[in-house]
Amino acid sequence: MTEMLPITSENLEQCIELYTKVFNNEPWSESWTYETAKERLTDLLHTPKFLGFLFHIDNNLVGFIAGNSKVSYQGLTFYLAELCVNNEIQGKGYGSKILHSLEEELQKREIKSLYLLTANGGLAEAFYRKNDYVINEHRIVMNKNL
Repeated sequence: MTEMLPITSENLEQCIELYTKVFNNEPWSESWTYETAKERLTDLLHTPKFLGFLFHIDNNLVGFIAGNSKVSYQGLTFYLAELCVNNEIQGKGYGSKILHSLEEELQKREIKSLYLLTANGGLAEAFYRKNDYVINEHRIVMNKNL
C-alpha cells in the first residue's frame, strides 16, 4: 500500500538518513554529513510556503519530495528543491510517481508552474526530460564563486 505523508519536524529524520545515503553514493558521490543534510533539510522545512511529502510502500520509505511556493506575476510557482528516491530502487518508476503526485497536489492548490535546478546532462536531466520538463529558454543559471 502506498502512503503519502506531509514532511514535518517529527518525520524529518527519515529524510535526513535517506538523503545522506542517496547523495553520498553513485551517481552523485557527494559528501553529505548527517549535520549538513540536517541543516539543509531543516532550513527547507522552515521556508515560507514549504510543501513536502514522504512516500512509503508497505511501510518502507521509497523517497521524498520537497520545495516551496513563491508568488510571481502569473500566480504561485513552485520551486522543487529536493527529490530523493532510495538508491536501492531507483530506475523502477518511483521517482516519476512521486513527481506526478506532487504535480497533482500543486494543481489542487492552484499553483501555476513548477521549476527546478539540476545538473546538465546525466541521469537527473534525463529523468526530468522523460517526465516532460523542458529547459526554460527565458532564464539562465548564473553563479559566482567567492
